[in-house]
Amino acid sequence: MRLLTGASSGESFRFEFDPLSLTTFGSTVIVEGCDHSRSNSWVHAWTVKDGVIITQVREYLNTSLTVARLGNPTQSPPSGYNPSPSSPTVEITALHCPSVWESSFSSRVGKSVPGLVLAI
Repeated sequence: MRLLTGASSGESFRFEFDPLSLTTFGSTVIVEGCDHSRSNSWVHAWTVKDGVIITQVREYLNTSLTVARLGNPTQSPPSGYNPSPSSPTVEITALHCPSVWESSFSSRVGKSVPGLVLAI
């Protein structure tokens, strides 16, 4: 962060990524860690293709992250549900979005951090 804002030169700036946990959900890989002083926590969410190619990286620094699974593919539509394209009304049904993972190091940095939900 100091390097990006110009507060530090590139020669003296060093941030080490020490992964402390790794979890996978299909094509999403969640890696969590913190720096040696435990003053900064981080979570990476990688999207992988064919199990070996990283196609997207999202990084969350000093943020509490909750991963939720969006929808329930095994859940059938409610009884009597018969969508009609000519119907002027649309039926809205609640999605089941269970939390499947929560970051653990963000609460250890000793300060209040923002919280985000990553829906997969």
